[in-house]
Amino acid sequence: SCIHTGNCFLPISEVIAVEETELNKKQRNIGKWQKMTKPHAFTVYYVKKARNHRWRCSDVTFWCADEHLCNQWIQVLKELLEMQKSRPKQLLVYINPYGGKRQGKRIYEQKVAPLFSLASISTDVVITEHANHAKDNLFEVNINKYDGVVCVGGDGMFSEVMHGLIGRMQKDSGIDQNNPKAPLVQCNIRIGIIPAGSTDCICYSTIGISDPVTSALHIIVGDCQPLDVSSVHHNNTFLKYSVSLLGYGFYGDLLKDSEKKRWMGPIRYDYSGFKTFLSHHYYEGTISFQPAKHTLGSPRDKDSCRTGCYICKKSEQQLAEQRNECGLKHEEDEEEWKVIKGKFLAINAVNMSCACPRSPKGLSPAAHLADGSTDLILVRKCSRLDFLRYLVRHTNQDDQFDFSFIDVFRVKSFQFASKLSEDNESSVTDIGKKRFGQFCRDHPACCCHIANSTWNCDGETLDSSAIQVRVHCQLMKLFARGIEENSKDEAAYYQNNIEQLL
Repeated sequence: SCIHTGNCFLPISEVIAVEETELNKKQRNIGKWQKMTKPHAFTVYYVKKARNHRWRCSDVTFWCADEHLCNQWIQVLKELLEMQKSRPKQLLVYINPYGGKRQGKRIYEQKVAPLFSLASISTDVVITEHANHAKDNLFEVNINKYDGVVCVGGDGMFSEVMHGLIGRMQKDSGIDQNNPKAPLVQCNIRIGIIPAGSTDCICYSTIGISDPVTSALHIIVGDCQPLDVSSVHHNNTFLKYSVSLLGYGFYGDLLKDSEKKRWMGPIRYDYSGFKTFLSHHYYEGTISFQPAKHTLGSPRDKDSCRTGCYICKKSEQQLAEQRNECGLKHEEDEEEWKVIKGKFLAINAVNMSCACPRSPKGLSPAAHLADGSTDLILVRKCSRLDFLRYLVRHTNQDDQFDFSFIDVFRVKSFQFASKLSEDNESSVTDIGKKRFGQFCRDHPACCCHIANSTWNCDGETLDSSAIQVRVHCQLMKLFARGIEENSKDEAAYYQNNIEQLL
């Protein structure tokens, strides 16, 4: 199940296609093949791994004098490829022609479509014409005819496809999404992301690079990466799903300001970030949460989520065992809730590291993609200088949680209510009513002019300041592999693949 290309052994799992090759006269006169009266050849297209997690399509051509032997090789290799059952044969593709630099259609047609064609993947392509076009369409199509759904665009396009697919699955199963305690049905149809937007955080955190060709090759070889999804509710009404960042305070204010400046392009995030930093607004509120006791890791350890993550697998198993023993109702209602109240510059909940080129470690370097938890980061009121020191640590190797004003917890659900919502008796849940204490009222009057922030939910604004959040373990799957180890460990990676195949 491996091919020797002369330089290395190549696992069949990373072969893209095999084709018979027509040789012209010039090729026939090259080197030792010129002695053959009628040489025959076939070409193997495969994944070639470059630096920084970048993948490229490479090829090698094999020649031989025996036509029958050549055809045998082609037949055997094609049969081996057919045995790769995880590979998609039929894909539904949504392209956002307006996102980012409006390059989605060009990127797909020039870089992705030829690779899908080479791999014999059939596609139905939909060019979206307005917001929620893909989401609405996913409620209407015959979803069972597809092996996966691909979105071409930024994180916003992915969010739209994700909401459509999860919503469709719940609708077909009779699940009420407005019930915050409803056990949601897992989505077995994988989503592929071809990055073509202003922000491609999810690609970067699940593959290690934001690159259309690399993402297309992950789809072709049939990679599968489970992904946790958080549901967000307000007063028993469903609001949004989140897979990366839920941010209140700094990141919420930044997003709200940047939305007014979309004409500036991606630079708007830098401008709004600097403006939000200078404003230095803090917000009073109370947050209650359930610790994720089923997880093996913690936000402060050094165990990053990587391909085939042991922590994700074991945490998912332990969570399933807990639910089998206690039942979901006991888990939601009886387990201990911890309560923290105070003044916060930022409240961040991340399901993944949220790494990006500017912040290679992300907001929580040890966050895991599929362990059934989110890392809750509380940034208490502090000086501008201290807050700047915290932000700078996102760009270097220092421990960004090593500050007296930072608290971080790994949780499976949490609730938040701002001071204003509590004063208006707009509580989140009955649990919140019982547990939320009195808020601090000793702040200067000059800071009262802004009572509430906005939630940043995967790059989209949510105006409800009082929310319930619950993590659904491995609710969906991506055409991704997780981030592989560095290139220095790649020889060991190939060796492991070969041993498993043999």
